[in-house]
Amino acid sequence: MFTGIIETLGEVKKLEKEGGNLHITLRSKITQELKIDQSVAHNGVCLTVVKIADDQYTVTAIEETLEKTNLNDLNEGDLVNLERAMVLGARLDGHIVQGHVDQTGECIDIKEKDGSWFFTFSYDPKQNNVTIEKGSITIDGTSLTVVDSQKNSFSVAIIPYTYEHTRFGSYIIGTRVNLEFDVIGKYVSRLLEIRG
Repeated sequence: MFTGIIETLGEVKKLEKEGGNLHITLRSKITQELKIDQSVAHNGVCLTVVKIADDQYTVTAIEETLEKTNLNDLNEGDLVNLERAMVLGARLDGHIVQGHVDQTGECIDIKEKDGSWFFTFSYDPKQNNVTIEKGSITIDGTSLTVVDSQKNSFSVAIIPYTYEHTRFGSYIIGTRVNLEFDVIGKYVSRLLEIRG
């Protein structure tokens, strides 16, 4: 379980394909605090640490994860949003994030306004995921509030701190992102679907 508050960025140092799996090796300032079998969210995707060597660690993404997320788009040198699992009993600064990406979206508009930024993302509505204004959304693991909600798109406002300390500073039109929709909203949507 995560909060969507990004701790730091990791740099992709090595990508190694093995069958349908992708081993991702990253350098991060939190590496020395990690341990084997620990869950860490990478662009919002919960992955298990399988190897640690000096200031680098490795996680493995399976084929299903690669098909549903943007991890297959990674290149050596890319930056990745990182968050370790939440500590029970600590403040929940973001919202409840599972680290289970629902689908990817695409950045379709970026506007700067008086020192902040408005990003708009589109997504495939066929998967029945929804957003609501003032509701929660997780983009590449970052917990955010929806500003404008449409049937297949939404916007978020980004403050300078988030822009500088997450991947948002590198987004351009066309960037593919991981989306995790609000877990409570997903249950409500599913219950309504079942009831017809």
